[in-house]
Formats: sequence, C-alpha cells, structure tokens
Amino acid sequence: MDMDDKEISALVAQAQRDPAAFGALYDHYVKAVYRYHANRVGDAEDAQDLTAQTFLAALEALPRYRHRGSFAAWLFQIARSKAVDFFRRRRAQASIEQTGARAPQEPLAHIAEIDQLRTLLRALGDDERELLNLRYVAELKLSEIAAVFGKSEDAVKKSLYRLLARLQQQLEAHDERQASD
Repeated sequence: MDMDDKEISALVAQAQRDPAAFGALYDHYVKAVYRYHANRVGDAEDAQDLTAQTFLAALEALPRYRHRGSFAAWLFQIARSKAVDFFRRRRAQASIEQTGARAPQEPLAHIAEIDQLRTLLRALGDDERELLNLRYVAELKLSEIAAVFGKSEDAVKKSLYRLLARLQQQLEAHDERQASD
C-alpha cells in the first residue's frame, strides 16, 4: 500500500494518541527499514534485530515526535543510529557490496564489472555509502535523505549526482584499461 505524506501524517497523529495504531506505520516501513539494515550488516538475523530495535525506539519516541519534515526521515535517523551502535559494538564496517552475495547470478560478461564496482564501493567514505544506501536500498526520497543528513535537498541531489558521475567515470576508466591490456 503506497501512502502519501498526508496519510502518513494522519497515521502518526493517530499512533501518538493510540500506540496500537503504530502497526500501520510499521507495516508501511518495515520492508524498507529491513532492507536498509540487511544491506548495512549483511546478515539476516542481525538485520531483523536492528529492524526490531529501530521500531521499538521509534514507538518509544513517538510521543515526542514533532512533524518538522518527514516521518520516514525521522525513522531512518533512528535506523541509522541503531546501525552505528551495532558497528561500534561489533567494530566492523558496513558495506553496500554485501548485497551482491544475495543477488541473482549475473551473466559471466558482467562479473568483472560487478567486481570492479564492489571495489569502488568499498573505497567510498561512510557518508557516501550511506547516501547510496538511503537512496537505493531504503528507497528514500531526496527530501527525506536531506533531513537524515541535515542538509538541503539540493545539496543531497548534487552530492548524489557527483558521486554517481565519479563512479561511472572510474568504471569507464577501468574498462578502458582492461580493453587496452
């Protein structure tokens, strides 16, 4: 079920009055939050735990929630915080490339390109990986990502555009080197 911002706001207000109504918000966002965590941690059980922690923290904080942007951005700030706590405890690095292990088998011609992309993604900074995670794994809108990062939507859009252009350039340069070898 796809909901617009007004419907989400109405559900939030209802859940603030009656915590039992939080279930509709959970149902709407649970897949995106789980995908976000699964991509970050690479383990289904850990992702399930982090998803549960995210929604428990959101439910506990819901009475203090004030609509100053998007509920999704607020929820993913909590999810991001839970992921950071997880990695602090585990002293591990989150990586976007871990989803490749669960991806369907790619044709052999694309394996080298995929491996190169994984290498490039591992070399990204935390904020750049986070930007890609929020946009393409959690599927947040640019305005929601802006709220998570505390930046303007234009700044996020430019950062994403520049990051994608840089990755494209690096892939093309690698392909050219491979072709000349």
